Amino acid sequence: MNILVTGAKGMVGTALVNNLKNLRDHKNRTRPNLQIDEIYEYDLQSTPEALDEYCQKADFVFNLAGVNRPKDPEDFMKGNFGFASTLLDTLKKHGNKAPIMLSSSIQATLAGRFGNSEYGRSKKAGEELFFAYGKETGAKVAVYRFPNLMGHSRPKYNSAVATFCWAVANDQPYTVNDRSTELELLYIDDLVEGMFDLLEGKEVHCEFNGVETVIKPDGRYCCVPVTHKVTLGEIVDLLQEFKQQPKTLMMPKMPEGSFAKKLFSLYLTYLPTKSFKYDLTMHADNRGSFTELVHTADCGQVSINISKPGITKGQHWHNSKWEIFIVVAGHGLIQERNINTGETVEFEVSGDKIEAVYMIPGWTHNIINLSEKENLVTVMTCNEIFNPQHPDTFAESV
Repeated sequence: MNILVTGAKGMVGTALVNNLKNLRDHKNRTRPNLQIDEIYEYDLQSTPEALDEYCQKADFVFNLAGVNRPKDPEDFMKGNFGFASTLLDTLKKHGNKAPIMLSSSIQATLAGRFGNSEYGRSKKAGEELFFAYGKETGAKVAVYRFPNLMGHSRPKYNSAVATFCWAVANDQPYTVNDRSTELELLYIDDLVEGMFDLLEGKEVHCEFNGVETVIKPDGRYCCVPVTHKVTLGEIVDLLQEFKQQPKTLMMPKMPEGSFAKKLFSLYLTYLPTKSFKYDLTMHADNRGSFTELVHTADCGQVSINISKPGITKGQHWHNSKWEIFIVVAGHGLIQERNINTGETVEFEVSGDKIEAVYMIPGWTHNIINLSEKENLVTVMTCNEIFNPQHPDTFAESV
């Protein structure tokens, strides 16, 4: 399959092309039914001759090209309707009835606050042009009215999320006029997966009730059903949590598929390179060191423990706290004893065979470096963040 992407250098175009290349090169194996051969990238710098060639050879067309911030409002119609006409005329010239996707906007509903949108009118005109083309030629036409898109794009341009991410990551001032303002956001990775669904003929159809999307199997439009409705206040509050993470070590809750998980990934793309690395506090003494790595909101913490040759650490027990010791380098011995029954158990552990060992509540425990030369390096997880006011840790030798 040869695929033409117009607007290939924009935010959506760049992400789509990158991921189409992953499919083409078999780096992404999640879509075995898709065989990508050539990817034709068309953008402002491309020539009319290139467009002519691509329209002759394409088996599928993603039309992502458009104008969203012209100097003259009249350029909305020229850029959004005019290029669409050129594209469709060129396909007709070659008798190419390849399926074609149009990237439109929720503003094309001309509903609510978009009622007087020049941009929306130009997008609406483009939609009708595509529907007429489909009716005339019999080609499959898929029109998507995207809400606010959330991906790496130019700050202070047309994305509040991009602006806030950039500002927080780079210690720049920003203004939130109304924290209660709600946005419907479509994350770029979800959009790309939606485009892959379209290539496989599994697109979701819909209609519009004002600006609200209503899933409808025979709907005139197509949509990516995974969006997030969040307020500006929620966005900037999350970003401030992310910014503090290197200092607090606290990872906010980021369940699979959540807005927070996607926003953190986007936020990181705006970090200056000097902020890619941050310091951790090593608590070091003559026995070795102990360093907390990550705190979590509901699953405790992860730490790294280094024991020098011959050193024994631990020798304590907990009421309810439990830990997991995972030796990743060196050679050691873990011993545990039930403080009530006296039952004992021990585990010889090594970085050559990585295993996880529970430190059970009510069992005093230690870890001994058996090597005479090498440090013993242990990853330690715990079900709670250490609280010096309530340590739940009681000294007792095994």
